[in-house]
Amino acid sequence: MRQAEGRGPLYRLYSSRLRRQISPAGVPHHVAMVIDGNRRWARQLGYETAAHGHRAGAAKIIEFLGWCDELGIKVVSLYLLSNDNLRKRDERELADLIEIIADLAGELAGDGDWRVQHVGRAELLPESLSGALREAEESTRSHTGLHVNLAVGYGGRHEIVDAVRRIIARHGEKGGTLEELAENLTPESIGEHLYTGGQPDPDLVIRTSGEQRLSDFLVWQSAHSEFYFVEALGPDLREVDFLRAIRDYATRDRRFGS
Repeated sequence: MRQAEGRGPLYRLYSSRLRRQISPAGVPHHVAMVIDGNRRWARQLGYETAAHGHRAGAAKIIEFLGWCDELGIKVVSLYLLSNDNLRKRDERELADLIEIIADLAGELAGDGDWRVQHVGRAELLPESLSGALREAEESTRSHTGLHVNLAVGYGGRHEIVDAVRRIIARHGEKGGTLEELAENLTPESIGEHLYTGGQPDPDLVIRTSGEQRLSDFLVWQSAHSEFYFVEALGPDLREVDFLRAIRDYATRDRRFGS
C-alpha cells in the first residue's frame, strides 16, 4: 500500500542515508501520530471544501504506515476524530470525515497482516462508521503484523474516566467495598483498563503542521513519551521528515521521570 514518492535521485539518496543512520535498536516500538493541517492544506490549494485535505491526509496515513512497517515499528496509534471534533465541526465537514475514516478503516483491514483496533467511544459514532471500525477489527483480529490503533470518537480524559468506571463496575460485581477499591487503585490498574490496555505506551508522539500540543490524545499513555513536531502540513509529510523524527528519537536519553 505504499505510494511512490515520485521524487528525484537526490531525495532518494538522502532518504537512504537517513535509513543507514538508524539502527534497529533505535527504532521505537510504538509511535503515535497526529496528522494535522489537512484543512489548512486544502485552503492553501484553493479547494472549496476541507474534504480534499482530509482525503489527502488519509492517503498520507496509508503511506506513513508503510514507512513504519518497513522500519520495524510494531504499534502505531493514529488520532483521526476526537470527541471535540464530533461536537464542534461543521455538519458537512463531519459527514465527509465520517465517510473518509470508514473507507480508510476498510482499506487498512485489507492490507496484508496489519491488525486494526478502534480506540474511542463507538456509541458516539454513526452506525456507518462504528460498523466499519467494528468490521475492520473483527476481520483483522488474528493478524500478527503492524498493530494500528484508530482513535475515533476519542478523548484522553474520557478514556481515563471510562477506565475508572470499568474498574469500579468490576469491583462492585465482586462485592468489594469502597475502602478496598481505594486501597487497590494504582496507575497500573488504570492502565490495564484503558482502551489500549495490554499495549506498550507510545515511545514517540509525532505531530504535523507545526502545532505543539497533545489535544487530549493519549494523555495518560504519553506521560513519558518523546515528542517530535514537524512543520509540514499533514498531506505534505515526507518520508525524510519521518526518518528525521526516528533518528532524533534514537539520540535522546529517555529518563522515564528519573
